[in-house]
Amino acid sequence: MIQLLSEMFSHSFMVRAFIVGLLVSLCASLLGVSLVLKRYSMIGDGLSHVGFGALALAAAFNMAPLHLAIPIVVLAAFFLLRISENSKIKGDAAIALIATSSLAVGVLIVSMTTGMNTDVFNYMFGSILAMSDGDVSLSLVLSLLVLILFVAFYNRIFAVSFDETFARATGVPVGFYNMVIAFLTAITIVLGMRIMGAMLISSLIIFPALSAMRVCKCFRSVIVFSALLSIFCFCIGMLVSYVYSLPSGASVVTANILAFILCAFAGWLRRRFGW
Repeated sequence: MIQLLSEMFSHSFMVRAFIVGLLVSLCASLLGVSLVLKRYSMIGDGLSHVGFGALALAAAFNMAPLHLAIPIVVLAAFFLLRISENSKIKGDAAIALIATSSLAVGVLIVSMTTGMNTDVFNYMFGSILAMSDGDVSLSLVLSLLVLILFVAFYNRIFAVSFDETFARATGVPVGFYNMVIAFLTAITIVLGMRIMGAMLISSLIIFPALSAMRVCKCFRSVIVFSALLSIFCFCIGMLVSYVYSLPSGASVVTANILAFILCAFAGWLRRRFGW
């Protein structure tokens, strides 16, 4: 095992992938708990489709992908939150509207410009080879920003996640903290697309949170367990991906699926036998 790890980390692209992947997995798992509790977990899927459209636009104009995708996805997150709160288009319908529109625009842009080349395929399904040194530097800064803001606003995010009505009655600016959650989610989605791909990044938000909720009861324990499980599944997925030459994103998702099954079984045993 030590020899295998030494060989794996002798490749610079694996080191870059692990650095960014671990940070993105941690950010996604923390935000995922709040999004699942708010019944807004599919926002990750919607924003990833917006990210694909933005990346396709960046490729068409030879622009830095992350520099263009991040502001576009952040604006889309705010717009999605706004139309969901203040119009007749609610929740999943608003997400589906933006997701399908963005994906269609992205496909049209790709078809009229670069075509379905390797770079576009990597954006859709992820590739550890897609991470450049510049991407790693930007990802480090933004991931740390997400973690710092989440910790700083932890108590308010907790209040907004559990009961918006009560939080609003106690004077918490619910709209502002919903925007904070949307902002942090948008950044995490864009950063994770380089490794996981637009089609799979939402799994990093959904699976760890759902798995943790099967075995933990309080918000803090769910947060901690979700973070640890997400990091563990990412490491296992990347290891399997390297050993068997499998797609990194699909390997990480499969590890999360297996973890969810085990956690669901453990939760059933606890309820069945009163553990």
